[in-house]
Amino acid sequence: MRGLTDSGRGNLQAACTATAVLAALALFVSACATGGTGARDEGPAHAASDSVAGAAVSPSPSPSTAPSHVNAVKLVKDDPSVSAEVKRDLKPCVADEYPVDVSYGDLTKGSADDIVVNVLTCGDAVGIGSYVYHRQGGRYENVFRAEEPPVYAEIDRGDLVVTKQVYEKGDPVSSPSGEIVTTYSWSAGRFVKRYNTRNDYSNAVGGSASPST
Repeated sequence: MRGLTDSGRGNLQAACTATAVLAALALFVSACATGGTGARDEGPAHAASDSVAGAAVSPSPSPSTAPSHVNAVKLVKDDPSVSAEVKRDLKPCVADEYPVDVSYGDLTKGSADDIVVNVLTCGDAVGIGSYVYHRQGGRYENVFRAEEPPVYAEIDRGDLVVTKQVYEKGDPVSSPSGEIVTTYSWSAGRFVKRYNTRNDYSNAVGGSASPST
């Protein structure tokens, strides 16, 4: 080193400085590239993990409560407004199967479903009594009664529809001459008759009753 001229020492110093700068620059670029890629790779992974965890703990909707049903036979038998004749005829047809049809629905705009009960005969399934029960004060009250057989009551779009078969002299039970359909609506705490429809049947076609036009 002692033999170097000032010019040689200057060239060597410049070369060393250039080499150090290049090495430092290469190290800086490498570090930045590694760190930057790592940050980009980690970001989406955490977002996906958070999304899955959030979906896993989402609450599921609770099942709806099934409507409660009542013992329609007991309801009719305990009802003082039901005739003694209907109660006497309300017996099991087979084993403990009673001839009753029961419908639940909103007829009186109350807080609970109303109950429509039709009592039938075992042999011919002829309706001998139709009743509507409305829940009031924790118990069911009779708000409609029809006991002129053959009769059958139904719920139709919020109205009470009562059908009575019409028999002329000589008509068999299976072939009435017609029917009268009466529609009732609930108003001011009672059922009000809206209108009647009469359908006359023709027994000339196929030996069975069919509506005449």
